[in-house]
Amino acid sequence: MNIVQQIQSPIKTEMELFEKKFHKSMTTKVALLNRITYYIVNRKGKQMRPMFVFLVAKMVGEGEVNERTYRGASVIELIHTATLVHDDVVDDSNKRRGFFSLNALWKNKIAVLVGDYLLAKGLLLSIDNGDFDLLRIISVAVREMSEGELLQIEKARRLDITEEIYYEIIRQKTATLIAACCGLGAASVQPDNAELIEKMRKFGEVIGMAFQIKDDLFDYTDGPIGKPTGIDIKEKKMTLPLIYALNTSDAKERKWLINSVKNHNEDKRRVKEVIAFVKEKGGLEYATTKMIAYQQEALQILNQFPESPYKDSLVTMVNYVIERKK
Repeated sequence: MNIVQQIQSPIKTEMELFEKKFHKSMTTKVALLNRITYYIVNRKGKQMRPMFVFLVAKMVGEGEVNERTYRGASVIELIHTATLVHDDVVDDSNKRRGFFSLNALWKNKIAVLVGDYLLAKGLLLSIDNGDFDLLRIISVAVREMSEGELLQIEKARRLDITEEIYYEIIRQKTATLIAACCGLGAASVQPDNAELIEKMRKFGEVIGMAFQIKDDLFDYTDGPIGKPTGIDIKEKKMTLPLIYALNTSDAKERKWLINSVKNHNEDKRRVKEVIAFVKEKGGLEYATTKMIAYQQEALQILNQFPESPYKDSLVTMVNYVIERKK
C-alpha cells in the first residue's frame, strides 16, 4: 500500500462515492463540454483536496459525513480545476501532470470558457443547496488566490520581495485553498462551531505553507520531481532559499544575484551558479527550518483531538507533505 492509499484508507468508501457524484455533476447537454470534462476527470491527480475535506469532517464529526461534505468536496474540486485550467492559459503551458493541457488540445478560448463553466458550476452547487457558509469559505479562497498570483507577478517585475511578502504570497496562492478544504470539512458537519471551523482552517493553512516551501526547495534539488531544477529562477520567482541568500549577502553579492535573476535567468550556467550560491549561503537549511516549524504547528493542532483513524491519516498527510520526493 503506497502512502496515498494509506492516507485514504479510512475514507475509501467516501472517496469512491465522491467520484461517482462528481462524475455525475459534470455531465451536460453540450457534447464538446462533455468530452472536455471527461478528459479532465480522467486525468486527476492524487485528489489531496477532497481527502482533506473528508478526513477533517470525519475527525471532527465523530466519524460521520453528510451530503454537505460531498458537496463541499465537489465545490473544492470544481473550483480548483477551474483555477488550474486558467493557470495553464495564463502560463501558456502545454502540459499538466504529464498530459496535454486543455489549451494545448482545444486552444485558449475554449479553455477559458471551460474554466468559467467549472467555476460557475461550483458556485451554483452551493447556492442551489443553500450552502452559503461553504460558499463564503471557498469564495474567500478564490479571491485570495487571485490576489496572491497578482502580488507575485508585481514583485517578479521589481524583485523587491521581503520574507514577509513571500509568506503572504504563498499563503494566498497555495495555503488558502488547503485551508478552505479543512474549513469546509469542519463546517459541513459542525456548521455552528465557528471556533472549530477556524481551527481547522488554520490547520490547512499551515500545512499549505509547509507544502509550498517544500515545492520551492525542489527547485534546488536534482531528482524525479516532475519539475526541472532552476525553473523558479528562470521565471524570476523569489522563493525562500533565494530571499535568505539575498538577505545574508553583501552589496556586491546582492547586485550579482539580482542581476542574475533579472537579466540572465535564461542562461543555464548562470542559473547553476545562482543555485550553488544559494546553497553555499545556507538558504536550503533556513527554508527547511521554516517548513518544519509550519509542520509542527499543524501537528500541535491535531494533538488537540482524540485518537482516531482519521486523525492518524491527517498526521501521515502532514508528514508526507514535507517528506515527499515530488
